[in-house]
Amino acid sequence: MRPLNLCINIFSGFIYEQQITMLLLRRTVQAGKHGRSFSASQTLLSERKGLVLGVFEKEGEEGGLHLTEAAAGFDQTLSGKLSELLKISGPTLKQGKSRIFYGIHKDFPCVAVVGLGKTTAGVCGSENWDTSKENDLEVKHVEVDGCGDAQSAAEGAGLGLFQYDQLKSKKKNKVTTQLHGSADSAGWQKGVTYAEGQNLARMLMEAPANHITPTAFANTIEEKLAPHAERVTIHKRSQAWIEQQQMGAFLSVSRGSEEPPVFLELHYNGSPDSKQAPLLLVGKGVTFDSGGISLKPSPSMDAMRADMGGAATVCASIVTAAALKLPVNIIGLAPLCENMPSGKATKPGDVVVAKNGKTIQVDNTDAEGRLVLADALCYGHTFNPRAIVNVATLTGAIDVALGSAATGVFTNSDWLWEQLQKASVVTGDRVWRMPLFQHYTRQVTDCQLADLNNVGKYSRSGGACTAAAFLREFVTAPHWAHLDIAGVMSNKDEVPYLRKGMSGRPTRTLVEFAAGLVHKG
Repeated sequence: MRPLNLCINIFSGFIYEQQITMLLLRRTVQAGKHGRSFSASQTLLSERKGLVLGVFEKEGEEGGLHLTEAAAGFDQTLSGKLSELLKISGPTLKQGKSRIFYGIHKDFPCVAVVGLGKTTAGVCGSENWDTSKENDLEVKHVEVDGCGDAQSAAEGAGLGLFQYDQLKSKKKNKVTTQLHGSADSAGWQKGVTYAEGQNLARMLMEAPANHITPTAFANTIEEKLAPHAERVTIHKRSQAWIEQQQMGAFLSVSRGSEEPPVFLELHYNGSPDSKQAPLLLVGKGVTFDSGGISLKPSPSMDAMRADMGGAATVCASIVTAAALKLPVNIIGLAPLCENMPSGKATKPGDVVVAKNGKTIQVDNTDAEGRLVLADALCYGHTFNPRAIVNVATLTGAIDVALGSAATGVFTNSDWLWEQLQKASVVTGDRVWRMPLFQHYTRQVTDCQLADLNNVGKYSRSGGACTAAAFLREFVTAPHWAHLDIAGVMSNKDEVPYLRKGMSGRPTRTLVEFAAGLVHKG
């Protein structure tokens, strides 16, 4: 990184080679504030004029500095004040390190000085560049100004620093953060926990499918919940149990794979009232979706390692709720499997029987998520939940409709919609209500061989809506919502505080929604 670019990044509030963008933009914009963070633990005067200057390490003199020509000229206008400040303000500025001074010049309220290394660094033959022109900023710890909303600051910092490098032999430095000052340490810690929850979902979604199989997924969640064992019960249901439950729709998806399916069942008992009806969260857990016999095109098929995003966000939200000790009861269901082609795989036109006895004609094996969820929804009703929310990367059609701006919500309950929408406003991870008309139901019930078809009658029209209508055929509860998260599964550059990759959305909205139920009785 060039020294000038490095300094400009510091002035812009970007640190660790732009990897910790102070991503308060997400929440400070909502709060009507402007926040930045950087290694000197200050808040930048970003709207005012700043100056960037350089300084070299003096050869043969421990702690000595040599100002650049421009820095020396500026120092002269201040009668040597800059040099004096550099000497008394801390250790010698090493290559890539920086220091910021305020109020030392009437035209430049903010002056940054960056260390450029040794003047004799010269050209490095092995790297084929002039080392004196290249500097990397390696910040390992950052203090962040709460900017009036410590929780938002912590979420922005934690989400901005996430990187998936578990499988790389050379890992980048891990950057830790803390609140600058102690105005709202409780809010900061809550934000840290929210961010860690979403980052858990991102980690699960980003990991390659041969590392996060159904069994590995279940084991990972069990490990994450181990510190909360006094409030959590975990059941990792086997294929024999799934067969016993007559989950024919779920099994029709898993049968093509050599990986055995797992039905993961989580019980978080946070309420002091053990009889309190639970919130039921159901997440689609297809750990790799090839499309089955209806094989997907090969470009971007690798992204289908994240087709268990529903299960990832649901399970991560329960881990977060347990860490926060939310006084609510939550049950999480994650039917986990792979959708693969083989001689045993379900074929287009096959008819399978769901747990509730309804028959389903499977005309497209790549419309498998609704089959997996159907049996899980039927099973979930046995817990008499106060509300059911299922989450799934279900259709490409929702991406066409909403893009990455919001999660699509289909619900039979105005009350439930209001709670979800209110939570999304708080987190900034938005939701948008979609239609659940009988118009779409007729397109899945008008079926040649069975009670239902797993694709709509007019396959190119309203795909997200017909998928939701299909799921409603397995719901009798008065408060149910289906969240289609296919459009928000990944992030390119749309959300500035999330790096490119799997997003883990809408984990924080699910947590905030669950927290909001505490006061709803």
